[in-house]
Amino acid sequence: MRRAVYPGSYDPVTNGHLDIVERAATQFDEVIIAVMINKSKKYLFSVEERMDMLTEATSRFPNVRVDSWHGLLVEYCKVNDVQAIVKGLRAVSDFDYELQMAQMNHQLSGIDTLFMVTNPLYSFLSSSLVREVATWGGDVSHLVPRFVLERLQRRMSEGR
Repeated sequence: MRRAVYPGSYDPVTNGHLDIVERAATQFDEVIIAVMINKSKKYLFSVEERMDMLTEATSRFPNVRVDSWHGLLVEYCKVNDVQAIVKGLRAVSDFDYELQMAQMNHQLSGIDTLFMVTNPLYSFLSSSLVREVATWGGDVSHLVPRFVLERLQRRMSEGR
């Protein structure tokens, strides 16, 4: 079985993330979306909330599942028999960072990273940008699934 992991924080999941998931799902027998846990980061949504949103957003893909992990991604790959890491690239700046990570992961474990160029519609899109625009009341309805927008708006109104 060809299995890949698509790691990220997904705080929140965006249409750009889902574009990568959809394309990766056609290339692998199974795609695992790994919600990575970094205790030093401050998140808008809990790990469970992010996993719930991802599960709902990807329910139409029978070969996609959602999981979480705290630690080295290559260890997750080893434990879960994952052969490849999938990463989306929006810009050259993403490539610089992701290339170093891919080379380190390969050095540590021999696992390959496959880069997928983001659909130009989403080349500017990031979860942090969505959070920032939503914080100031901007319209992000075209950037996230509807149910994510509703959760985002609820969370923003709780914070006010």
